[in-house]
Amino acid sequence: MTDPDYYNEIAPSYNNLHGEEQIKKAKIILEEILKHKTKGILLDIGGGTGISTEIFMENFDCILLDPSEKLLELGNPSIEKILAEAEELPFADSKFDVIISLTALHHADIKQAIKEIKRVSKEDTKIAISFLKKSSKLEEFRTIFKENFKSREIEEDKDIIFFNF
Repeated sequence: MTDPDYYNEIAPSYNNLHGEEQIKKAKIILEEILKHKTKGILLDIGGGTGISTEIFMENFDCILLDPSEKLLELGNPSIEKILAEAEELPFADSKFDVIISLTALHHADIKQAIKEIKRVSKEDTKIAISFLKKSSKLEEFRTIFKENFKSREIEEDKDIIFFNF
């Protein structure tokens, strides 16, 4: 589970601290997704201020989900924002065409978050999740992701990006 107090505290400097890195990963993910899907509803789990979500807005109707109220307040006003945790996604079953999460799920209960991602995914949903290489939860995440989805990986600087397509 994420510590929203920490992220609320660093919210004003979040984009300066993490923006460039998040945008770089988002561009890699967008390029891969557009090979398979060019429109639909996209959910960004743990998307913070939405700095990376904005890259997807030209092609997708985006929903930004984060447990930090302050990060969401700083986000682009044209992106729908939802205050919630990855473990309890407040959406109907089979809602999303694309689900992304950039370097956020290492804070979550991985098994529960993946269960929720699977629940809100359509049959052909494209999923891309970046996960910190140095996280102690990396192997747990890799195992659970592979048990639930088709799995392909791209190694990035500090992360591994997992794809379900």
